[in-house]
Amino acid sequence: MTAVHPDPIAMSSVAPTSSLFPGFETHDIKTDDNVTIHAVCGGAGPALLLLHGHPQSLAIWHRVAPLLAQRYRVIAADLRGYGDSSKPAGDSDHGNYSKRVMARDMLRLMKVLGHQRFAIIGHDRGARVAHRLALDHAAHVRRLVMLDIAPTLAMYEQTAEAFARAYWHWFFLIQPSPLPERLIEANPKAYVHEMMGRRVAGLTPFDPRALAEYARCLAQPGAAHSLCEDYRASASIDLEHDRASIEHGQMLEVPALVLWGQQGVVHRCFKPLDEWRKVARQIEGAPLACGHYIPEEAPEALLARALPFLEAGAA
Repeated sequence: MTAVHPDPIAMSSVAPTSSLFPGFETHDIKTDDNVTIHAVCGGAGPALLLLHGHPQSLAIWHRVAPLLAQRYRVIAADLRGYGDSSKPAGDSDHGNYSKRVMARDMLRLMKVLGHQRFAIIGHDRGARVAHRLALDHAAHVRRLVMLDIAPTLAMYEQTAEAFARAYWHWFFLIQPSPLPERLIEANPKAYVHEMMGRRVAGLTPFDPRALAEYARCLAQPGAAHSLCEDYRASASIDLEHDRASIEHGQMLEVPALVLWGQQGVVHRCFKPLDEWRKVARQIEGAPLACGHYIPEEAPEALLARALPFLEAGAA
């Protein structure tokens, strides 16, 4: 494959997440705007991209990636601004953290790694990136699994007191820089533990190594700013893109599965499957007996639902 620019890919054998992903390779891929996307890759078979959420990194997949790698070529990536990927300063309109741009990062990653067509499992923020990737580049996406989200536009438009109290961070993180950045940077580990530990399951489901990874990554220079820019984009330019898609009659054409935690906020405050049916042509889904962090709280239940769906379109 011809590279768009020189040296688009670098590989190393050791990464901070190596103990969580034994036998996986580590890759760092340059995008067209010189952002580095960090990923771990393992297994053989059809390509499967895994995208994490907030305030996490690719480490969220450590309980399911080795099992998925028995059937798929698994690529777990850090979104721009997260994990060990680049953390560029945000543009004035937050456009370089739009889900459209973040989706292009992932398409670039997959193409450089030799995968023109692939399936995706995305959780939380990663599911929003995956949704936009499948909308904008449907020919490249075989099947899509989205975890614990309703469409971004629907969630903002239907915000009520219960949701605002539970997802307070949606409204904290979009405050003008540098206020939220300063507060997060004062104690990144506390932010990770409080954010994740206040959910229904507490911190019990999380491997200490994964928790350490989340804290390490959020303590990196620029990480708090990048995290805020992701949310600022979702509350501004992403909504413009979503409204434009609806106005132009653009529907999600890729076969999609949505799963959400029955004990979580999305289940309590929204009707996720009903909302996805408004914007997707081929959608199915169900709640799982867990909270928000499905890959770590309920890996077996996730695989039981996701694998038959993925394999139905593997040919």
